[in-house]
Amino acid sequence: MASHFNAVIRLNVTSFLAVGLISFHVISAFKSPLLSRRGVVSNPETRTNLINYKTYYFEQKIDHFGFVEDATFKQRYLVADQHRHKDGSPILFYTGNEGDITWFCNNTGFMWDVAEELGAMLVFAEHRYYGESLPFGDQSYSDPKYLNYLTSEQALADFAVLIEELKKTVPGAQQSPVIALGGSYGGMLAAWLRMKYPHVVVGALASSAPIWQFPGLVPCGVFYKIVTDDFSKSGSGCSESIRRSWKAIDNVTSTEEGLQWLSSEFRLCTPLKNKEDAMAVKSWLQETWVNLAMVDYPYEANFLQPLPAWPIKVVCQYLKDPSLPDTALLQGIFQAVNVYYNHTGNTQCLNTSQTATGNLGYIGWYYQACTEMVMPMCSDGVNDMFEAQMWDFQAFSDECYGQFGVRPRADWAITVYGGKNISSHSNIIFSNGGLDPWSGGGVTQKISGSLVVIMIPEGAHHLDLRYNNAYDPQSVLNARDLEVQYMKKWIKEAADSKSPSNHLP
Repeated sequence: MASHFNAVIRLNVTSFLAVGLISFHVISAFKSPLLSRRGVVSNPETRTNLINYKTYYFEQKIDHFGFVEDATFKQRYLVADQHRHKDGSPILFYTGNEGDITWFCNNTGFMWDVAEELGAMLVFAEHRYYGESLPFGDQSYSDPKYLNYLTSEQALADFAVLIEELKKTVPGAQQSPVIALGGSYGGMLAAWLRMKYPHVVVGALASSAPIWQFPGLVPCGVFYKIVTDDFSKSGSGCSESIRRSWKAIDNVTSTEEGLQWLSSEFRLCTPLKNKEDAMAVKSWLQETWVNLAMVDYPYEANFLQPLPAWPIKVVCQYLKDPSLPDTALLQGIFQAVNVYYNHTGNTQCLNTSQTATGNLGYIGWYYQACTEMVMPMCSDGVNDMFEAQMWDFQAFSDECYGQFGVRPRADWAITVYGGKNISSHSNIIFSNGGLDPWSGGGVTQKISGSLVVIMIPEGAHHLDLRYNNAYDPQSVLNARDLEVQYMKKWIKEAADSKSPSNHLP
């Protein structure tokens, strides 16, 4: 999910998935045959040059729910059908996130790994207002009246309409079962697509999908508590050093000489000039620690930034002694953040205005967070390593109004999607990683037999949706194997339901 709104509300929109036997799985011990069926690769990033798809555009209504705005826009989607060899073969449909769909396509190796095994056509659909799918072209972000159609409900309707169109127009796809897949916000959309349009998709894999990160559903401090636990487990003194660093920054930047020292020591692209600049550095550091927790993968990866394997362990090598004097402590902080921003050694200076890839649509996600994706977050500085900050809905609402001229509807997502009352739904896999801070808002406890919960103890943010890798922990290999078993079950059930014998009087 996108991140970094501003210092005032940084804690509120911080960054940014055996049939019928078990519905809650802590996967860590049993062996899996997955490696014998699907290839592995030591560096998943090298697989992107093997991806082969065609790009299409579909005329999509700007407003699916009213009748005054009848204009359309071109929704981009990507199709790979090289493994689809017969009529009725399944379609794996990726529900696009808050960014360029080609980026998500390249980072969802699981779908490419299983396409041949399932004989599936792959479709990656871009979310409206992101990438090239701009309802009002270059004017889409110019005025709140144009942003009015940026909602999850409209996006889900886009996906449902596109799927129905594909089944009508792709030869042999009329009877194809469709399974929705997505990670993070895309995982939320995959789950909600199955809930809202069960006749369109037969099942959904929702990886790292925090569908409960809404007011009153989970404690507002759970996100930062998990981030802190990741650092605590990765090195002695690590989280304590970060907790101490906030006061150290205040102390050092209290003078003009200190501001100059920190600017030089951190090799900042833009030197610090005042207290507000120092606060921005703290926001930047906070987001950096969050992003590291999200992408704490067991191998070198380039998801948000180019990073080494288990990057938090590498970071914590520089943060062993929280009792150091302020300047020495902050020198360690710089070495730690340099792991995130300069793993390649090519970065000349550190830019505190950007913490992740430019493929994410930050402004669009901020708008969504300011309307219906209201996800309360707070910290207390005791159970977590961050500065204490309460969840203040009124301050958040005022900031949103100042930014976009809109105010958030705090409980709307619960009203629309049911909150924790989802037991009537079926055929959804909720997978979450034990290292992923978003798991605090995810479905991690059994609800019903057909709402499957998979926990991956060594997993960071939607690790199971990434390419199969030689350095993957066994827990994620087992998770992927189980996910494929369920998808095969749904595909078979869909085929059986269309069998002539099931329609006899």
